[in-house]
Amino acid sequence: MNDGRNGTVKQIICIKWGTKFGPEFVNRLHGMVARNITPPFRLYCFTDDGAGLHPDIAVRPLPEFDYQAPVNTKGKWPKSRLWGDLGDVQGVVLFLDLDVIVTGSLDDFFAYGEPDDTVLGLNPNTPLEKMGQTSVYRMRVGKLKPLQEIFRADPQAAADKFRYEQRFVTRNAPGGVKFWPKGWLAHFRMHCVPNFPLNYLRPARVPDGTRIVIFPGDLNPPDAILGRWSDKDQHRAPLDHLRAAFDGRRRESLSKHLRHYLLPVGWVGELWRE
Repeated sequence: MNDGRNGTVKQIICIKWGTKFGPEFVNRLHGMVARNITPPFRLYCFTDDGAGLHPDIAVRPLPEFDYQAPVNTKGKWPKSRLWGDLGDVQGVVLFLDLDVIVTGSLDDFFAYGEPDDTVLGLNPNTPLEKMGQTSVYRMRVGKLKPLQEIFRADPQAAADKFRYEQRFVTRNAPGGVKFWPKGWLAHFRMHCVPNFPLNYLRPARVPDGTRIVIFPGDLNPPDAILGRWSDKDQHRAPLDHLRAAFDGRRRESLSKHLRHYLLPVGWVGELWRE
């Protein structure tokens, strides 16, 4: 049925630049999408290096970026490359970060709301602000182009004012934004990892009804599999991690050290594959 989105083809886009994420992240994302969507679909990867990507992934060059990305402000500002013209990719697209884990059907992400809606996740870190979260968002290609014009005028000033690209999108998207229904997205650290002290006893779990688990911050799927808080950390047995809080081995405050413990997460390894 043609509902004004893209006929029957579901379009997913992602972006890969630099060396932080290798091709395996894109290939595994493609595998997870394929197992959790009603075809036909197509995954487009906008990248500066398409080497090693699965042949079913449509590789596209990174769109022009004719302004200096902010360097002194947090936020994934290079994502702004996708707000304008995307060449032969047109219509409605669902953007997915490379480090998400798909745990349920993606079909409703294309059917929710109206085709022209810009739909974001609700950032759980700022519940009173109602700020969007851009790990999983849907847009009509080109609708956010006015944001590029605002950003281009003074990128550092925009970044200083809004701090994160997701706040910039939330506040400036033409026509405003909508949010995914509660429970569709789960923030791994906030919704999956048990609170202290249960994090020493129970592994992270997927909340009921979750379709996608997102991984904001430094903790990514490979870390969850190994049971560490970041790639700068190492997994310790529970008692050893507790001892490290008091014997000089911890690198952060006591409260953070105690909270930042994770048992290895088997389901991440089971789902995060091609």
